[in-house]
Amino acid sequence: MALLDGLRVLDLTMWRPGPYATQLLAQLGADVIKVEPPGGEPMRAFRSHFDLLNQRKRSIELNLKDDAGRDRCLELARTAEVFVEGFRPGVADRLGVGHEALRAANPALVYCSLSGYGAEGPLAHVPGHDVNYRAYASALPQDAVSPGDELPVADMAAATMAAFAITAACLKARATGTGDRIDLGMADVLANWAGTVPATSGPTTTGPAGTGPPTTGAARAGGPVPGYGIYPTRDGHKITLGVVSEERLWAATCGALGLPEHAGVPFAARLGRVAELDADVAAAVARLTRDEAVERLTAAGAPVAPLLTRAELMDHDHFRERGVIGDGTVGSPVRTLAHPPLPPGPVAELDGHRGQGWGADRLTD
Repeated sequence: MALLDGLRVLDLTMWRPGPYATQLLAQLGADVIKVEPPGGEPMRAFRSHFDLLNQRKRSIELNLKDDAGRDRCLELARTAEVFVEGFRPGVADRLGVGHEALRAANPALVYCSLSGYGAEGPLAHVPGHDVNYRAYASALPQDAVSPGDELPVADMAAATMAAFAITAACLKARATGTGDRIDLGMADVLANWAGTVPATSGPTTTGPAGTGPPTTGAARAGGPVPGYGIYPTRDGHKITLGVVSEERLWAATCGALGLPEHAGVPFAARLGRVAELDADVAAAVARLTRDEAVERLTAAGAPVAPLLTRAELMDHDHFRERGVIGDGTVGSPVRTLAHPPLPPGPVAELDGHRGQGWGADRLTD
């Protein structure tokens, strides 16, 4: 028997982070029912990718905007132990499958929301993709000029953390009959990781753990599509843009940067004009300071993030407000409602709890 045999998981996620999290559970024996929208998850168009993230799951197709589809989803949720969604903050509530509605019908339900910056906080409604979350979390080198071809670190890290948090919450729910709401932001997880790396000294230190000034004058290396990548600003800093195929994000970016002539160019056409369009984006960003660029692009609803140093990360209001970092140390990247994580505390001495067994008082302040 697998570790999670009998765990019932209702999975409403798409693309990469959520499906990887629920696949981790499925691989340990959980019974995962994947709820897909009419026509199926868009990732099915990329079967080589989709198949790697959706093994050992069952699939049902439901239209949550239709009464019958929503009712069927709620029926399944009433007997599930876990519900996982990856919508933008507020969307699940509008669809009638939000945390409060589901846990009112099933108090033992573990409800996990997985999003870019979490359901609450100053950045909660800012759109983004992997490169933006890495930038805010100081998880890109300060001398980076391209996001590169690395693993999608934020996506995979958050998925792994979600699987861990879900499992922990299920242990508590089975013992007490009370479930929980997990609010997990991808940027939170990377901020937690970066915060555990000690700051290094020296005026020229760069990189995720560095506290020195960013490299200046680096050349812009184009990303895979216009408006995706790392862009130097006038004051020697850098921002990241995370436009992929979304027409609204491209239009918002062009509007904020004073490029109205490019705002209406559709995705397919942009792919044929990458060098030209990205050069115009880079030139527009280069005329602004980092703060000006972030302010303008954020106000327009564009996926932007400043490339922060570790010191800037540790002082950022979003992560401090969410309890991810604070007072020079790191908290938990997992936010739960009924059973909140313990705050940072003392470190045990080697063998300091000899003779204690299960149920013994935990280490406290």
